[in-house]
Amino acid sequence: MKDDGQPVLLFEQVSKWYGPVIGLNQVTLELRRGITGLVGANGSGKSTLLRLATGQLKPTLGRVTVRGVDAWEWRAKALVGYCPDNDAFYEDMPGREFVAAMARLCGFEKAEALRRTEAVLERVGMADRADRKIGGYSKGMRQRIKLAQALLNDPQMLVLDEPLSGIDPIGRQEMLELFRGLAAEGKCLLVSSHELEELEKLTDHVAILTRGRIAAVGTVTQIRDMLDDQPLSVRIDVHDPRRLATLLVNRLEVVGVELEPKVLANGTHESLIVRARNPRRFFEDFGKLVVSEELDVARLEPLDDTAHAVLGYLLGGSGKT
Repeated sequence: MKDDGQPVLLFEQVSKWYGPVIGLNQVTLELRRGITGLVGANGSGKSTLLRLATGQLKPTLGRVTVRGVDAWEWRAKALVGYCPDNDAFYEDMPGREFVAAMARLCGFEKAEALRRTEAVLERVGMADRADRKIGGYSKGMRQRIKLAQALLNDPQMLVLDEPLSGIDPIGRQEMLELFRGLAAEGKCLLVSSHELEELEKLTDHVAILTRGRIAAVGTVTQIRDMLDDQPLSVRIDVHDPRRLATLLVNRLEVVGVELEPKVLANGTHESLIVRARNPRRFFEDFGKLVVSEELDVARLEPLDDTAHAVLGYLLGGSGKT
């Protein structure tokens, strides 16, 4: 596929409101050929972003385009293949019949629809199992059939929502190789997942979404470097905050320490506000300090929502508060 320098997918200051609820807030995102991972906890806005990218929703503000065409228009939708997370099959229909029906709905004549059906079933490893009814499929087989229908129109962009969910380790490796092959052909893949660790096996380029905003985009290394350059504020509830302050104040990663009065049910208590650079190293060092000094830590809370979400993913957590 020739690269004309134009983004495959472009979000320009996009917001989407559901009445008083903001699903997406002033998102700007540009995707080109290759694989980009989209990471976000439940409620982060991932589903809204994917539906806007595939033309299922119109933005309240801003513009979404696929190869320069408004994503809502049929010309843009013809360039996109979509593999949703949820299942919506005719359970009594065999997989081959389902994919062929989807090909006809794409506008292909019968002979071409059947040819494409066999090609995509072969590509996703379902050619020898596609005559069974979908109702008897495993979760992994259902995922493969969804991917097959997404490939029918040989799309320039593939939007994949949790595509590895429910697939066994061998099948997962086969799917990862398939995605890499599609990217090598010049396609743009947007792969959504809850887990950064899963996406890192596929791509190093990720976008992290939190509370309707893009918190970070780039390679995992670039995002970690970005966090390292920006101090993070952390509130620590501990039995003896003054002792902890003394232990932390001269640490290399600690920029500042402040005692904060806090009223609890049993009376006034002090929390510790710590500003630290290189958050990854700080948390590793802090964990060792807690163990060696036998500190009684009741709560540790990053105060920057964006950094909290990004840091959660980079440290292998969910990013949830």
